[in-house]
Parts: sequence; structure tokens; C-alpha cells
Amino acid sequence: MTAPSTFGLSREARNLHWLLTNLVEEVPGIESVAVVSSDGLLLLSSDQDRNDAARRSPVAARSGPRGSAADLATVVSGIGSLTVGAARLMESGAVKHTMVAMDEGSLFVMSISDGSLLGVHGSAECDMSVVAYHMALFVGRAGHVLTPELRSELRKSLETESAGSAR
Repeated sequence: MTAPSTFGLSREARNLHWLLTNLVEEVPGIESVAVVSSDGLLLLSSDQDRNDAARRSPVAARSGPRGSAADLATVVSGIGSLTVGAARLMESGAVKHTMVAMDEGSLFVMSISDGSLLGVHGSAECDMSVVAYHMALFVGRAGHVLTPELRSELRKSLETESAGSAR
């Protein structure tokens, strides 16, 4: 993983980047991670290299959903919305987390705060309980700092990165 530039970001944004980098580096089997806002926008990503490659050629990077965290964010947002709707229909309260086990991988979605979501794409070999545990640690540490101001800052930093890599 190549860490995104954190130059010029607030201390909270740098800490969130650090937490995300730690999650990916410490937990075996994590392919990619995306933090998504309540409106489905990517706020933070673990895989800048794959994002850049996907911008240049959508077919270039094929590990993970079409190879980019932006696509992982789309899937996470959709699953988050679907499970929230299901919970409302079933009158079962808030959705805490969702796990999808597939033949060739896993997908985990966990609520952070104010509708924001943490999404993790794991390999087929990952230990689902270990991934879920570390996601819960991330959410516990990040949930209270993911304010509207920080979400706005993270979104702007991603837009700036996108504009810079498109040149």
C-alpha cells in the first residue's frame, strides 16, 4: 500500500489516515478498505495506486471491485443502504455490521457514525473474525472524530488527489 499524502491535512485527518494504514498493514488478508460518507462518497481509501490505475484504465487493475476503492465505496454504500432498509422493514433497530462471504473473498461493512461506513474487501483466506475485530477497533477509534468538518476535509483532499493525478 502506498500511503496517500497527508501534507496540509489536520491532525484528525492525519490520524484517520494512520488508523486506516495500520488496519491494512496489521490484518492479514485485507485487500482494500474504503471509508464512505452517508451520501455514498468515498472519504478515505487504502489503495491509492489502484485508484490511479483505475482512473487511467478501468481494466488495468482487477483485484477487488473493478480495482478501485471508488468502486468498493459504491458497493459498500449500496449494501449499507440495503441493510438499513431491511432493518427498518423488520423493525430491528440500527445495522451494526454486515459480512458477505464469497468463494473468492469477503466483504465487510460496518457503521462508523452519522451514516458513515467502513468497508473492507478481504481475501478468501482472511480470518473473518479477526477482520471484524480490527474493524470494530477502527470504528471505536475513528467514530468520534469523523465530524462533518473532517468528512468535508477528507472529501476535498480526495478531489485534490484526483485532479492532481488526472494531469
